[in-house]
Amino acid sequence: MNAPPRRPLVVTSGEPAGIGPEICLALARSGRSRELVVIGDPELLEARAAKLGWQVSIREFDSPEARAAPGELLVMPQALPNPNVCGTPDPANARSLLDGIKRAVEGCTDGLFSGLVTAPLQKSAINDAGIAFTGHTEYLAELVRAPTPVMLLVAGDLRVALASTHMPLKAVPGYLTRERLTAVIEVLHRDLSGRFRIAEPAILVCGLNPHAGEGGHLGSEEREVIAPVVAAMKKRGLDVRGPVPADTAFTPAAGRADAVLAMYHDQGLPVLKYAGFGTAVNVTLGLPIVRTSVDHGTALDIAGTGKADPGSMLAAVELAAALVNV
Repeated sequence: MNAPPRRPLVVTSGEPAGIGPEICLALARSGRSRELVVIGDPELLEARAAKLGWQVSIREFDSPEARAAPGELLVMPQALPNPNVCGTPDPANARSLLDGIKRAVEGCTDGLFSGLVTAPLQKSAINDAGIAFTGHTEYLAELVRAPTPVMLLVAGDLRVALASTHMPLKAVPGYLTRERLTAVIEVLHRDLSGRFRIAEPAILVCGLNPHAGEGGHLGSEEREVIAPVVAAMKKRGLDVRGPVPADTAFTPAAGRADAVLAMYHDQGLPVLKYAGFGTAVNVTLGLPIVRTSVDHGTALDIAGTGKADPGSMLAAVELAAALVNV
């Protein structure tokens, strides 16, 4: 009996005025497009390929069994209402871009696609369209009604998760309740075990304040919120340590960990991006689908120049394939 064909990954092409379209085209040039379907504007993709002088053939995805030939990109059309100009995002295109993400998610939940990979969006352009949008992570969670999405960045063996994502720094202390932190650690532990197949994940939890609060002299969040949650996780048999000072969490002195949990965006990600910028991958945990993304933004200043490095997109595809067993 023949095995059923493997389901392709779906890739959303991101901000059309940025480098998203060309790093998607680069997938065809790299030979990694056979098991992929891109959601985007076919005319835009063809125009970008022509602008760059790349020989990439665009073919409409019209069957679940369809697979891309070498140098070909299968595209599920999502037309843009306004013409695109490299480097100049148009808020009028925002709704179409979000609708494309929604179609991708629905394809994953309906079984058409095995997982989702996203190119970067320009958040400001979507907000300028009058649409409240803080990022892919939050939008995807809303679409699938996931109560606790967790952002995880991966660079080789280094994994950094975030207890809070895109919010002002002044809002972080009030956001990090015991309930919230408990839910984040539960999701992180579950997906490290289930998605990444780590039998007994070791999680290192950072403090919020310098020196993890210095015994309460530099802040009380460690004593009142973080330490009690870590203690409760240990009682449940989870390998969770902390809170540790963030400035030593990534050193050998902190000990081995399968993931470090940072309390806010810029506490953990500078280390991760220093270690693996250009090849790191953003993974959203806590969803019923696999979702990975690049570790960079839209790079409006180099869109259409051919200077964009597709390394992170290739890594995102490779990791998504591993997570879904494609």
